[in-house]
Amino acid sequence: MDLTSVAVIASGLLVFSLISGRLHGTSLTAPMVFILFGFLAGTDGLAIAIVNPDHGTIHLIAELTLILILFTDAARISITRLRRDHNLPVRMLLIGLPMTIVLGAIFAVQMFPNLLFWEAVLVAALLAPTDAALGQSVVTAIGVPVRIRQTINVESGLNDGIALPAVLLFAALASAQADAADAGGWIRFGLMQIALGPVAGIVVAYVGARLIDVAVARGWVNDSYQGISILALALVTYAAAELMGGNGFIAAFVGGMVFGNTIRHPCTFLFEFMETEGTLLMLITFFIFGAALLPEGLAHFSLPVLLYAVLSLTLIRMIPVAVSLLGSGLRLPTVLFLGWFGPRGLASILFVLLILEKAELVHRGELLSITVATVALSALFHGLSAAPLAKRYASMVANMGDCQEIRPATELPLREGHIGYGKKHKGHTRDEQDCIDEMG
Repeated sequence: MDLTSVAVIASGLLVFSLISGRLHGTSLTAPMVFILFGFLAGTDGLAIAIVNPDHGTIHLIAELTLILILFTDAARISITRLRRDHNLPVRMLLIGLPMTIVLGAIFAVQMFPNLLFWEAVLVAALLAPTDAALGQSVVTAIGVPVRIRQTINVESGLNDGIALPAVLLFAALASAQADAADAGGWIRFGLMQIALGPVAGIVVAYVGARLIDVAVARGWVNDSYQGISILALALVTYAAAELMGGNGFIAAFVGGMVFGNTIRHPCTFLFEFMETEGTLLMLITFFIFGAALLPEGLAHFSLPVLLYAVLSLTLIRMIPVAVSLLGSGLRLPTVLFLGWFGPRGLASILFVLLILEKAELVHRGELLSITVATVALSALFHGLSAAPLAKRYASMVANMGDCQEIRPATELPLREGHIGYGKKHKGHTRDEQDCIDEMG
């Protein structure tokens, strides 16, 4: 990526920042804008931003983004409040997510007979995580009950980290299937990655949280360096796992969860990071997707790829969600609403970049094309439908009367920061300091 490309990206970020307030709550979402901007600026458009997906800088940005997003996503989820108030996302994560991978694999095996079996399963795992940022109007809509929008928020915050071990294992199995001579080596590699990553995450994050607590309590660290220490801890967690032979990304996710539920001092920097640096990295990733991955994915585009992308966003997602919510007491419109708003975005992009770099896959082009098509359609359809469907659903809930949808629930931080703290909503009263105290 040359200096001109950097200037183009920076200019796009500046222009979007200047009009972001006017676009908030509309159908024109940030991911949609930056995917289109990247495509128009890239080699298939005006060719003013040359982004090579195989370049080391691109992979460095992707890996840094994935480390920090996994760590902060996990750190913002309070396990205590998750168990007490958020049984719906727990159902969707423990029942719906595995079912989504299984159903997606069944369709992939049937629709792409040229793929190796484990490649087909890998496709399903790559597309299982969701990204609430692509339908931001839903999780920020005041009219949507807190319990429902927090279900979408919590699910998208945790399912990338939960799906990651499956992605890594299936990638190792697909590589073993392609390279029979070293099949045992690939399988051992995959198992070691999954087994040692959580160990490093637990140990490093717990020790780091305690050290930060001691330093803050004794006045050894100011606010700005407290933030730097947390970012450094995320990177140390990643590096420790890699040096042990484990997977650093799994360590970052597990470490973030341990850190967020161990540290006792209010960790406001995590929320500030989601609103600034986290959003910046997200937008750059979507630009790279539009400039580099989208053209490459379109080169292998076909009707089965399009059909699978549509199925991935509908039946493959909605049936498992419906099954996972059986007995919850939710009305049919809510089940359909939660089933539809499972956008595919940042995690799928970063996972496919990671896998294509590290795994030996036979049908790399087709895997990339399926992932790219699904994310692109999701950015378009979920972006366009988020605001109007949130408004329509809020109107329907208002006429439901006393129902499970409006049961009180606490509001956890979004990836992009706090929404609505200090205000009273249907089924919810909560302020920001309470959230901070809970995480402490």
